[in-house]
Amino acid sequence: MPVKIRLQRHGKKGKPFYWIVAADGRSKRDGRYLEKLGTYNPNTNPAMIDLNVDASVTWLDNGAQPTETARRILSYKGVLMKHHLKGGVRKGALTEEQAEAKFQAWMDQKTQKVTSKSEGLEKEKAEARAKALEAEKEANEKRAQAAADSEAAEAAQAAAAAAPPAEEAPEAAAEVAEEKAPEVAEAAAEVAEEKAPEVAEEKAPEADEADKK
Repeated sequence: MPVKIRLQRHGKKGKPFYWIVAADGRSKRDGRYLEKLGTYNPNTNPAMIDLNVDASVTWLDNGAQPTETARRILSYKGVLMKHHLKGGVRKGALTEEQAEAKFQAWMDQKTQKVTSKSEGLEKEKAEARAKALEAEKEANEKRAQAAADSEAAEAAQAAAAAAPPAEEAPEAAAEVAEEKAPEVAEAAAEVAEEKAPEVAEEKAPEADEADKK
């Protein structure tokens, strides 16, 4: 029976999530499987892989063939490395202790690389957030300045509209004087009419004295 180590798709549309399984090569991709070896989530950065290394090595030792994608995952997690070292132990080139030490050293180096990558990604995210905040702050300051300038311009326009132009002031005074002229003339005539008898009486004695002379 040909056995393959391959991915079995799960998850929502647009967000795939895979199981890593050992299955009969004649079965459907998402059909029955012989053993679930782990999971693979490509929706994160870096991708999350949870794999049973020893079980995967055992299947490889028994002749299982991984698909191209599964082979890359197995290589990334050290399954192919451990399978290779076990072959050296079977041939007598290495002892179990030496093989385990080599595998552990390889895993430590791999873990360090993954950690460095994760830290680099976190640093890039932090820098991107800082730049976004700075850009947003500058945009807010520009909007506030523009609003202040607009308010100042509107206030100046309102003040200019409230005050009449200088050349209109004399014209307004002349119009008022012209409107008041009849009233002033009428008042002066009334005063003159009231004073006329008194003036006549004062003039009368002077005329009598002149006649006597």
